[in-house]
Order: sequence, then structure tokens, then C-alpha cells
Amino acid sequence: MSERNTKDALWYVVHTYSGYENKVKNTLDMIVENRGLQDYIQEVLVPTEEVVEIKDGKRKTYERKIYPGYILVKLVLTDEIWYIVRNTHGVTGFVGSSSTNPVPLTDEELMIMGLESNWEPIVDYGIGDSVKIISGPLDGFVGTVEEINNEKKKLTVLVSMFGRETPVELELTQVLRV
Repeated sequence: MSERNTKDALWYVVHTYSGYENKVKNTLDMIVENRGLQDYIQEVLVPTEEVVEIKDGKRKTYERKIYPGYILVKLVLTDEIWYIVRNTHGVTGFVGSSSTNPVPLTDEELMIMGLESNWEPIVDYGIGDSVKIISGPLDGFVGTVEEINNEKKKLTVLVSMFGRETPVELELTQVLRV
């Protein structure tokens, strides 16, 4: 395979037969391991969420697929990698404008899905600074920055609610410096 910078790895959405998401993930993981393609197919995800259901008075927790029939794959798109993914049993194709030219997820789509993006927010506040929350359920509240995690693009803000300081985890983009 031709050498390619692994920074070129982008997230793509792959359409699968319904119910085949985990089988496709396991097959791709096995292909990556067996062929040494870790630099090209870097991550395969079946996005799930935890759901709590109360049935007959009993609490049951289970994982539910967020996007049934789809998986997310972070890969460096080459002809060979496209062919491997496209011809994996259970895959119907890439999501995009055409099957031969898949469209990667945008930074905005990655943010919405909670995945990484190359986008770096400008942080003009530090620990101990006052910030105003500009989105979410606490919109309009003012608090003090307690912790900043640039890697996860999150921060912890102490907000005064009901007469006590309550730590709240927020996205870096949900606050502005006061």
C-alpha cells in the first residue's frame, strides 16, 4: 500500500444490513489485526446508548444502537481500504454522494455525535474565572471555572444552585467569559 500520513484518517459512516452492525465491526477488527492495517483502519464503532426500562416493576438496563444499520469507521481512505470495507460481509456501502466517493463526517457532525474533531475552541478563560453558560439546561447561569480538560473539550464549572455550589460538566463551547 502506498504510504500516507495517518493524520489523513477521517470518520466515515458505513451502511450495514440491519442487525449486522456488531458482526461487521468484529470482521473489520479481525481484518485489521490479521493484515496489520492499524494505521489505515484506526477505529470501528457501533454507537450505543444505555437505556433504562422498568418492566413489571423491575429495572432493566441495556445497550441500544443509536444508529441501527450504520457503523462509524475512522480510516485513511485508499482504494484498497475502500475495497476491503465495501466488500466486508454485511456492508451495503459507504454513506455519501456516491458509493465510490464516500463523504467523511464534518467537524460539526463529529461534535454533535460526541466524537473527536480537529476543531479547537478558543479558550479565553482559566481556572477561577467567572463564565456565563450560553447553552443547555443551565443557559444564563454564571459560575466559576474549577477545571478545564482540553483533551475532552470539557470543563467543570461551579454553579450556585439552591444555596450551594454545584459542579457542572460542560462543553468548552457552552460558556463565555464574563
